[in-house]
Amino acid sequence: MKVIAFARNEQGTGASRRLRLAGQTPGIIYGGVAAPVSIKLDHNALYHALKKEAFHSSILDLEIDGTSQQVLLRDFQVHAYKQLVLHVDFQRVDATHKIHVKVPLHFINAEISPAVKLSGGIISHVMAELEISCLPANLPEFVTVDLATIDIGHSIHLSDIKLPEGITAIMHGDDQTVATASVPRGAAVAEVAPVVAAPVAAAAKPAPKK
Repeated sequence: MKVIAFARNEQGTGASRRLRLAGQTPGIIYGGVAAPVSIKLDHNALYHALKKEAFHSSILDLEIDGTSQQVLLRDFQVHAYKQLVLHVDFQRVDATHKIHVKVPLHFINAEISPAVKLSGGIISHVMAELEISCLPANLPEFVTVDLATIDIGHSIHLSDIKLPEGITAIMHGDDQTVATASVPRGAAVAEVAPVVAAPVAAAAKPAPKK
């Protein structure tokens, strides 16, 4: 994906405010051996790009005044209630060094799993993205999680995911849960013990008349 930016000489809060009023977003590029560079981007183009999943997990070709370099989106800030991107950070990418980045998880085949097809269960996605390590050339846009074999009461963990070649998952602690299958609340009906009718007591005989 290609991003067009321009060098920015204006610094400070006032300068950033003037940029935003002019329809531009201030940003910065850092990393590698070169010094950080302040940039500005067209706000509307950036705003719509941020809505695309691939923009967050792909190597981007960022062009500044005709010179292109490869970067990753590292951070961005948005206004609390306005549709306004306040600032954006990009990190330079070195093709020979591994990067750490989070990529989205795409879940497939839930509808044919035993949990859903045979038991009418639901599958909960515990994780939505995965932190990985890889060379820039191996960076995937997403990682696929196949739910075809999951059954009620079972889970899929990080160790169960087949990663593309050259990709390593970054583990934080124990083998993390990615998805679980369970019966929907209220769907399971508890077994009720059969009610045994109590014996009817014999009617009392009326006392004899005197």
